[in-house]
Amino acid sequence: MAKMFPRTEASGVSLSRMIIGTNWILGYSHTTHSADFLIKEKNSTPEDIADTLEVFLKYGVDTIMGPFVGNDHLVKAVKLAEDRTGKGMIIVDTPIINVDDNESARKEAEEKISQCRKIGAKFCLPHHVSVEELINKNRKTIDRLPDYLKMIRDNGMIPGLSCHMPEVLVYADMNNYDVETYIQIYNCMGFLMQVEIEYIHKVIWNAKKPVMTIKPMAAGRVSPFVGLTFVWHTIRPCDMVTVGCLTPYEAEEDIEISLAALENRPPDLEGRGSPVKTEIMKD
Repeated sequence: MAKMFPRTEASGVSLSRMIIGTNWILGYSHTTHSADFLIKEKNSTPEDIADTLEVFLKYGVDTIMGPFVGNDHLVKAVKLAEDRTGKGMIIVDTPIINVDDNESARKEAEEKISQCRKIGAKFCLPHHVSVEELINKNRKTIDRLPDYLKMIRDNGMIPGLSCHMPEVLVYADMNNYDVETYIQIYNCMGFLMQVEIEYIHKVIWNAKKPVMTIKPMAAGRVSPFVGLTFVWHTIRPCDMVTVGCLTPYEAEEDIEISLAALENRPPDLEGRGSPVKTEIMKD
């Protein structure tokens, strides 16, 4: 029987500490157009995606994050994996919403948030590109944010915030906004992080609510062993790590590396297939 992955809690909801990321499902490689195409080609059907989701579910990793609205094949893949395994999944949706300050834009935002509810999202964390339009660094506020958080509550979902700017998380806590969790970039390279790693580490440890860290492997710029081991060893027990995988085999490896890090043991993995190795390195 597979070992179940450790869990945490946000707003009273039990979540797997590993979260399934969707960049390597939807085609956001953060490298090249050809890499994006490779991802989309490999995960072009709900059946292909469900194969990877099944691996995660086998180990109790049942939380998945991404922009679900408008990505129907991803929604279908979740349902297919649930049907195959008999296990439910917790959807953390990250919609891009129109935050212009007018009636038409608010109606558009309400409709997008309503769509998140309709596809079954438990958590709704507006995407960082939307949230950052509302930041006022002078006043240390996120202007009109409560309006959107209320829309999320009114739709029966749990509100959170997606943060690339560390100020988003800090201001949310300072102003006691109705936020139950946050997304924050965190990796050993500082990839896409707007300030130094040490400061983001402090932001995470000072956060009032659990943090969902993303891009632990810096979009493939560091190996899973290096990236995952660093993040697991430098976050709090309540925090999470979001992991993107292209194939079911990668999911198996990343889960084993993560469990090994959490258990303070070496991972049980086959060696890399390098063309030339001395005898001592072949085991």
